[in-house]
Amino acid sequence: MNQTIKLPSLHNKILTKAVESINNNLEIITMWEMTNTNALTRMGFSDHGPVHFQIVANIALKMCRILTGKKVEMGIVKDYGLTNNHTELVIVLASLFHDLGMTINRQGHEEYSLFIAFRVIDDVLNFLPLRERVIVRGETLHAIINHRDDGRPKTVEAAIVRIADALDMSEGRSRIPFEKGEVNIHSLSAYAIDSVEILEGEFPEYISIHIYMNNSSGLFQVDELLKEKIKDSGIESLIEVKAFVVGETEKKLLS
Repeated sequence: MNQTIKLPSLHNKILTKAVESINNNLEIITMWEMTNTNALTRMGFSDHGPVHFQIVANIALKMCRILTGKKVEMGIVKDYGLTNNHTELVIVLASLFHDLGMTINRQGHEEYSLFIAFRVIDDVLNFLPLRERVIVRGETLHAIINHRDDGRPKTVEAAIVRIADALDMSEGRSRIPFEKGEVNIHSLSAYAIDSVEILEGEFPEYISIHIYMNNSSGLFQVDELLKEKIKDSGIESLIEVKAFVVGETEKKLLS
């Protein structure tokens, strides 16, 4: 399985360097293998490996760049005087490391992810000055712990990661329970989502999330799961969500 993370780092040199370091870190790559083994093989969940993390990181980066383009001030810039390059670094690190705790256990994995990520982040960021490294590490851990269901992000960066994690719902991403015969509203609605698109919106809803589905049961994913991640994120006023059933007739999911 290809473990290489590829992201549009543009001119962000510190992000590029960090991703290169991650791609060459066998310990991180092995932990991703373990998270996916526990999720896919042992629990029958959807993918929780490098594919999931890259999807989340790409969605989060796109959301971040839309907001920074609209002059929304990020926490690490406002409170510590660092740059939007550091913002993107925090968002990517949290996106890639938020489920590391699943190497230990699914329940409580958010907390377990903290002490695992705490150790590997310093290896990844050893090229940064000490103050920058400590701040990026702390902001990343804040984003990781607040991706849990009852999380309350205090930074825009953490809010972005929380929402981006929930947006990995497009075709083929959450179908394992359904295809294994576990038919309920969770598996049925996951099977109904075809694609997700992140677009630039109009003031004040700078981010417009479009969700395309083949069956209206997909609304459960939007109303019960995604809405909970957006609620109390701190950036709910900046986001609109539109859901569309594509095609003249709905796809028949059950015989």
